[in-house]
Amino acid sequence: MSGQRSEGPARGDDAPGAPPADGAPAGAVPAPRPGGRAEARRAAQGKAGAAQGGPPAPGGRAAARAAARKPQRSAKKIVAWSAAGVLVLLAGTGGLIYYKLNGNIKSFDADAIAKDRPPEAQADADGNKPVNVLLIGSDSRGKNNSDLGGGEEGGARSDTTILLHVYADHKHAVGISIPRNAMVATPPCKLPNGKWTKGSSSAMFNAAFSTGGSEDGNPACTQNTVEKLTGIRVDHTMVVDFSGFSAMTKAVDGVDVCLPEEIHEGDVNPNLGKKGAVVLKKGPQKVEGQQALDYVRLRHGLGDGSDIGRMKRQQAFISSLASKVKKQGLSPTNLLPLADAATKSLTVDPGLDSADKLMSFGLSLRNIDMHDLKFVTLPWRYRTVDKNLDIVQPDANKLFDTLKADRTLDGQNATGEQPPEAASPTAPAAPATTTAVSLPASPLASDTAANKNIKVSVLTGTTAAGMAGKATEQLKAAKFNATVAGRADTTKYTTTMVRYGSGQKANAEKVAVLFPGAIIEAGTASGVTVVVGQDFAAANGATAAGSSSAAPSAPGTPAPLPTSVTADARSADDNICDNTTYGSGG
Repeated sequence: MSGQRSEGPARGDDAPGAPPADGAPAGAVPAPRPGGRAEARRAAQGKAGAAQGGPPAPGGRAAARAAARKPQRSAKKIVAWSAAGVLVLLAGTGGLIYYKLNGNIKSFDADAIAKDRPPEAQADADGNKPVNVLLIGSDSRGKNNSDLGGGEEGGARSDTTILLHVYADHKHAVGISIPRNAMVATPPCKLPNGKWTKGSSSAMFNAAFSTGGSEDGNPACTQNTVEKLTGIRVDHTMVVDFSGFSAMTKAVDGVDVCLPEEIHEGDVNPNLGKKGAVVLKKGPQKVEGQQALDYVRLRHGLGDGSDIGRMKRQQAFISSLASKVKKQGLSPTNLLPLADAATKSLTVDPGLDSADKLMSFGLSLRNIDMHDLKFVTLPWRYRTVDKNLDIVQPDANKLFDTLKADRTLDGQNATGEQPPEAASPTAPAAPATTTAVSLPASPLASDTAANKNIKVSVLTGTTAAGMAGKATEQLKAAKFNATVAGRADTTKYTTTMVRYGSGQKANAEKVAVLFPGAIIEAGTASGVTVVVGQDFAAANGATAAGSSSAAPSAPGTPAPLPTSVTADARSADDNICDNTTYGSGG
């Protein structure tokens, strides 16, 4: 693509997402302790004396170690969208923060946004409208970023990109991680000199941001690329680098994370040549500053060492960070240092170029519950010709269609409109036998506080439309952690089945209370699985052919999402120890 630099050898931590060969560094991960390759590089450049000379900084070994090392740029890219996501919460605090943020924010050129774009979402009669926000993590080496690991090379890339879809009801949201080395078509993009590129039929996704070679990157090109890929109009774009990341984590007094294994110095810096001391312990822990950077940039020592596992940990990190910020409360006293650090590294589209606009946007999101903030990764597979990724179709397009229809991952209608059957006084009431509300006296269903720890997968076992989504809503009403997991092995189930894995029989019995007449049996899958049958569909007014005596489904209602999308979905309130790695080995 014209104006776009060649990917060439991976810079720093830019190695593709495929697992590296044993012993081969996946990227230039910085040495977090003296003796690593960062010192070797400084020595080669004649900087070793400056890096090592002089007395150690006061504050003991940790402070001396921090003064000695110079992390590489991967420290900034970790969760750029985490800063942007927290900004959404911060923007509504008003007062001192409002005016301080205003002086920090800068925007990019609106003329660089493509003219041929997907249509805007239409508001309903109540003014409800979904919002799509593109969150980009920049690895820019400009300004103070090289001091935090930006390196010596110029330009910038987008190493972390999340498309955040805020549903029209403004009570649900889902963030889609787009792998940086996924191969995509890129549209024409505007260069710093005012000329436009010709575009490309196949390029690495993160190359769009580097188009033009600017230290600030090219967020408009990334926005254009995402719109071309998804067919979804991006309403706002935020770009964040990580000069303030350490200060942000300290401002909230650390972030709770969890790891399945101990992480050693040699895992953070594979060139160290030895295992080294423990950097991050196994299990739950609170991290801030350098430890937080170590957690979110980590690749080696867990799973297959790929970017896929790292994206999972980044999703877990931002979930934990957002949960903590919301729990602490949005007070200026608590959040001013965090807001100041984040916005000093913030570039936005012209639609969010002031604290007033950010505040208005932030206030619109304050009612999103952490359980209804989800994260998924765009369906992908490794290519056979190289170590990059292909996007899996039609699975990805089904996800995009679901968002366009404002349906949640589990099939709920989140358009913000009141369902016609609920508004109509003549609409028949739902049968009591299928309503969770009618069962509070049951000792199995009444302990809703415990139900939230029971994960339930719901499968469609009938041809009637929307039944898995309805069953999931019913389970959620009883506080179960339920998600639609796709279709069953057949759609000819006449009776609803509740299946349980090892040690889950008691939980299955609690779930079955909500489905009178359901058959409880042992299954091969872990946890609890509900297969919705025709009995449930009939009780809810649907026929076997999929028609319903209630109000018809909205036009264009998408099919249930495939498991390639839903299987690893994370809620922001999930256990911090779950779903933090990918593959085996490490």
